[in-house]
Amino acid sequence: MSENVPSRGLDPQGYIEREGSLARVPHAFRPVVAMARDGLLDVFGSRLHSAYLYGSIPRGTARVGRSDLDLLVALREEPTDADRDAVRALGDALDKEFPEIDGVGTLLYSRARLLSEQETYDLGWFVACLCTPLLGDDLAEYLPRYRPDALLARETNGDLALLLPRWRARIEAAGDSEEALRPLVRFMSRHLVRTGFTLVMPRWNGWTSDLGEMAAAFGTYYPERAEQLREAAVRGHEPTGDRAVLLSYVDDLGPWLADEYARVHGVKAPRPD
Repeated sequence: MSENVPSRGLDPQGYIEREGSLARVPHAFRPVVAMARDGLLDVFGSRLHSAYLYGSIPRGTARVGRSDLDLLVALREEPTDADRDAVRALGDALDKEFPEIDGVGTLLYSRARLLSEQETYDLGWFVACLCTPLLGDDLAEYLPRYRPDALLARETNGDLALLLPRWRARIEAAGDSEEALRPLVRFMSRHLVRTGFTLVMPRWNGWTSDLGEMAAAFGTYYPERAEQLREAAVRGHEPTGDRAVLLSYVDDLGPWLADEYARVHGVKAPRPD
């Protein structure tokens, strides 16, 4: 792909367009979205600043029985452990109630952190470009517009080297249980594909959330690693509980990608634990 040709996902000024909308939520997933909205109001009440959908459901690409429900919640103050327990319980209840979804993942932050200078090109970008407003005032109104440049690449995924030891610990804790390994394969596959894509994003000059398109864009610039990322993109959609796959991620693809990312874009600014 020529670097001078406009890529998908950008507006005429070259900014990343916000993806997803409530209008794109497939009919099969609307009841679970409605119950999630009501559940968040019940759990947090006036402490809730805003809530968002992200992922395949608001993009309209979700698959019944295969896709998970992804939520981001902004509270008016810092979340507590009790708050995290509450959203996990809500997610478990939704997952049990609705066979249309395969799990629920909820990100929980304070409004102040999402709008902080430190998070402008990470969580702030995530809210402004990848999240669809579900409840409350949209924080995107307080955030800048974003281009697919090296600063965005560094601050979104320039911390892979820090994550790999944690991934190894999670793999070890899962043992040989396919039930425990399968969600790790899905999560780590998706994370590596997205990291591979943002590595080349400034050269590709665009944005996509499609794992296959991400892997293809990466392969244009790193053909020697293209097949690994293509396979990871497949596993991101159709995960299996394969421990060998996970070990290949933390022993080979992950370390290489972390080193190349640091060489090309630098390392993400430190964050609080």
